[in-house]
Amino acid sequence: MSIPEDLIAAAREARANAHAPYSGFAVGAALRTASGHVHKGCNVENASFPEGCCAETAAIAAMVSAGESDIAEIAILGPDGRETLPCGGCRQRLAEFGSADLAVHTRDATGAWRTMTLGELLPHAFSLGRAAR
Repeated sequence: MSIPEDLIAAAREARANAHAPYSGFAVGAALRTASGHVHKGCNVENASFPEGCCAETAAIAAMVSAGESDIAEIAILGPDGRETLPCGGCRQRLAEFGSADLAVHTRDATGAWRTMTLGELLPHAFSLGRAAR
C-alpha cells in the first residue's frame, strides 16, 4: 500500500498546532473517512496530565463532529526521528470507527513510513456491537 501524501501533509499541519509544553512530544494525526473526507487532530496536553487528548482522539472527534463515523485510514506523525504508534486507548477508539483492516500509516525511528493494519496493532479489540465489523 502506498503512503498517502495528502494524509501525511495534513498530519504535519496538525502536528504544528499541537500543545505539548510538558512532554515536548508533538503529534499530528489525519484520518480519511470512507466518504473520502480528511479530518485532522493534534495532541493537547494539560497540567493535569491524564486530562490531555491524543492526536488520534482529536481527529476522531473532528470526524464525529462533522457527522461521519467510518475511518478508512489514518496517518500519525510524531516528533522527527521518533516512532509514534497509537496508544492502547486510541487503538480501541480507532476500532470503534474502523475495521481490523484499517490502514495505520506511521513513521518508524529511521524516518521511513510503514503501514500496519489496526488488526495487527490491536488483535483482540473490545466490542459491544458496533466495533465488531
